[in-house]
Formats: sequence, C-alpha cells, structure tokens
Amino acid sequence: MSTRGLQKEATRQRVVAAARDLFDSHGYEATTVREIARRAGVSVGSVFTTFRSKGDVLSQVMEERLGALYSELDRMTPKLRGSTCDRLRSIFAIHCGFEASRHRLFLAHIAAAYDWTASGDARPYGRTPRLREIIGDCLADGVARGDVDPRADMAQIVDLLMAAYAWTYRLVAWEGADAETLSGVMDRQIGLIAQGFEPRALQSA
Repeated sequence: MSTRGLQKEATRQRVVAAARDLFDSHGYEATTVREIARRAGVSVGSVFTTFRSKGDVLSQVMEERLGALYSELDRMTPKLRGSTCDRLRSIFAIHCGFEASRHRLFLAHIAAAYDWTASGDARPYGRTPRLREIIGDCLADGVARGDVDPRADMAQIVDLLMAAYAWTYRLVAWEGADAETLSGVMDRQIGLIAQGFEPRALQSA
C-alpha cells in the first residue's frame, strides 16, 4: 500500500473508533460529524473524503463490530442442540449478550434502518445479509430435520424474527432492560412464530 493509502486507512480507523465511542455515549442523532472529526484528530473534510455521510460511518462501525458477532455465531451454531425453535432462541440469546456491552450503539444501528436520507451503500439493521443468512440456514436445517414445514415462507419468517428483535430492543431504550430480559422476551416471541412454521403433526403431538 502506498504512503497515501496508509494515511487514508489510518484516518478511516481513527474516524471509526471515534464514531463508535461517540455514538455509544452520546447517541447517533446527537453526534455530529464535526465532533467525530475532533475526537479522531482529523479535519471534517477528511471524514467526508473517506465516508459519504454520518450514516455511512455508522455502517462501517457496525460492520466491523458485527463481524466479531457473526464469527461467534458461525462457531457456535453447529454446536446448538434441540428443536429449530430452541436453536433460534440460542442464536438471538448470543446476539443479545454480545450487544449488551454497547446497547446504545445497537439502538443507533436499528434506528438507522428508518433514516430515509441514508445512502444506498449504508447497512443499517435489516440490511445485514449475514444475519439473515444465519437465520435462514437454521430454518433450512429445520426443514431437513423435519421440524420446519417446507411449505413455510422462509423469507417471511426471517423478517418476522428480525422485526421481533428490533421491537423487543425498545425495552433497552425505555426500561434499561438487560440481555437476560431481552432473551426472555425473545424466547416467548420465537415460540409464537414457531407455531406458524412447525408441521401440524408436531403441533398436535
């Protein structure tokens, strides 16, 4: 990498680190690009040379952070036991536990899903394909195991599960709920959703 390239990468890393801390301590909306630049020790122009918008900065922050989560899920998912419903509960429990240390940052990630000014390159919650793949793979495995109805609309189920998680996360913003509380609520919601995708024979057994 050229000297210019190394400098640009160093700037990117400083901006991402500064933004991560500010979004988590002050909130996404309250944090300005000027504050990010000041914390990173770079000019505002340097931020916009690297990123299109504040939303793009958040996307990069979350991409780097969630990479570690998805690696953990990839490691743990093959070891999960029980029904598809139980394994989905475990997947979201891992997610809850991981985000507990920076819950305000994850709230910003969810909120950005409704930012109509974000560029098409932004990756807020819901536009994170790896999480959708992990949930989809769990459902596909359930079809193979016989506890997920193959006629079920898998994309709709993934949407329902992700929507349930995003809505459940309101408890963090409103009540300061911890990871255990979030997991308990998600367990019940996943159980209800599972009633829609389990084969009828299993439900009547």
